[in-house]
Amino acid sequence: MSYKSERSFERSMIPHEYIEELTRRTDIVELVGSYVQLKRKGRLYGGLCPFHSEKTPSFYVYPDTQSFYCFGCGAGGDAITFTKKINSIDYPEAVKLLAARAGMPEPQEDDKTGRMRSRILSMNKEAARFFHACLNSTVEEARQARAYWRRRGLDDKTIVRFGLGYAPNDGQALYQFLRDKGYNQQELDASGLFKRSASGRIYCLFWKRVMTPIFDLRGNIIAFGGRVLDDSKPKYVNSPETLVYHKSETVFALQIAKRSAVRRFVLCEGYMDVISMHQAGIDTAVCACGTALTPEQVRLISEYADEVILSYDSDEAGQKATLRSLELFRNSPVKVGVLQIPGAKDPDEYIKKYGAERFKALLDGVGNALDFRLGRLRSQYDLAQDAQRLEYVKEAVNMLAERSNPTEQEVYAGRLAEETNISKTAIMTQLETAVKRAGSKHRWEKKQQALKSGEMNQIKVPYSAGGSQALGIASAQQRLLAAILREPRYLELAKQQLTAEQFIQPQQKELYEAMLNCSREGVELSLTALRAFVSEEALNELSRLAAQYSDVNCTPEDIRLYLDRIARGMPVASKAAAMSGDEITQYLQSMREKKQGTLPEQD
Repeated sequence: MSYKSERSFERSMIPHEYIEELTRRTDIVELVGSYVQLKRKGRLYGGLCPFHSEKTPSFYVYPDTQSFYCFGCGAGGDAITFTKKINSIDYPEAVKLLAARAGMPEPQEDDKTGRMRSRILSMNKEAARFFHACLNSTVEEARQARAYWRRRGLDDKTIVRFGLGYAPNDGQALYQFLRDKGYNQQELDASGLFKRSASGRIYCLFWKRVMTPIFDLRGNIIAFGGRVLDDSKPKYVNSPETLVYHKSETVFALQIAKRSAVRRFVLCEGYMDVISMHQAGIDTAVCACGTALTPEQVRLISEYADEVILSYDSDEAGQKATLRSLELFRNSPVKVGVLQIPGAKDPDEYIKKYGAERFKALLDGVGNALDFRLGRLRSQYDLAQDAQRLEYVKEAVNMLAERSNPTEQEVYAGRLAEETNISKTAIMTQLETAVKRAGSKHRWEKKQQALKSGEMNQIKVPYSAGGSQALGIASAQQRLLAAILREPRYLELAKQQLTAEQFIQPQQKELYEAMLNCSREGVELSLTALRAFVSEEALNELSRLAAQYSDVNCTPEDIRLYLDRIARGMPVASKAAAMSGDEITQYLQSMREKKQGTLPEQD
């Protein structure tokens, strides 16, 4: 779904009066405080961010704007955004959750998009029943499908537990079945279950395939995966993105794994590995939907797991996928291990050959991420050759400097010494230099990130400080938006002489247009009200601005100053309109340096 359609969906789905009442009844400090330990810091509250791993708090809640923002990972928004992110649910579900918390009745989903979502979920449930019934029918192709599942080692209990089925060779069968159930053509088209031929004939996306339903966290069937019974191509066919299915945000079997008392999850490569593990008694096995693990899936898994074991195929593609996944988990709070599978290409094959108990023993003896990385690195060099041995030590030392703590460095330096016949003292000396270099690199990267996120742009220019030395136009526009969010009455001053077209940066233009829309429609201005008109990125940008300028108290004179600076700076703005985001950021940084006296004054 596009951001535009998503916004219109959210706006039309629930009346803004309902959202306004929900906002009034929801205190974001109390809401966030039920998930995060917050400490008061003046007018705001701070704590460790729940959306990324950190040791020093960079997450703040702002009561005056009812917003939150993390200067570490950039997550920000209102109470609904927080509820969506922390629970990995969509907008309607977040509103319902907040409504229940506030003692309000559930909102009435009377728009066609809301009804369509419900109909698709209902249709998927009927389709799953159809596929399961086809699997258990008496026809020959059903017998072959059952034989396939048997060859994969699955018993009846597992087949029922996962709702496995079979899509028959008749591409019209499911279509007719659902039409008979009362689903109209528009609903069928939106389901993702059907395609149209060049001649316009409708047929099922899945045919002559064993079927695996995909569930969301609440147990709704949101999609399907289909596999052929032989090795014909394409081997796999999966549901497309729909109103109810977003593969980058979905983890297969998580609705089962999250209920386990065990907090050690096993992340597999495919559905079959997951199902085999569950049958073997490992009920925390999951896998990513889609072709590769995503940051959203990592965050979702991290909400339920304390430890994650990567259990991918032993081929080169599987090993590369392991490395990619390790990078994604690098900043997550979970402990990560890597499973090596001797004598088999994947977990499913290993369990069949050696049994569930031996596989569980493998899990108990799993190596850590650093062992895996060093092992991969070691395989690239011939240590019998001096030049390659030295290069290996150099690369290994750099890896340890960036990815290990002092204790680990001590241990692995000893291993490297034994492995390469180079003294531990020499390796430790090299490692100390690499650690210093890595520290400098980290500080530089942190500075660049701060620059991009606006943290370097903390110029305080209130009216009392001398308006003649006002900020650049881009900075004035940022401050103006933050001030209007805190004091909506300032919008009346702004709209008298400022149009949306005068804004330099597209997201800020989008935000100002949304503020004007709220004013025209008589909607009380807030982050929550603005979400009906703007993208999630723009909403996050306003959260950032509100956080960045939270300590700048603006008067009407300040607002007039900003407006005047924008008006006088229109020639600059015309030039800046063609600048990239990085160029604008650099411009604002130069303004900061000029303010500090490190650059000569320029207009």
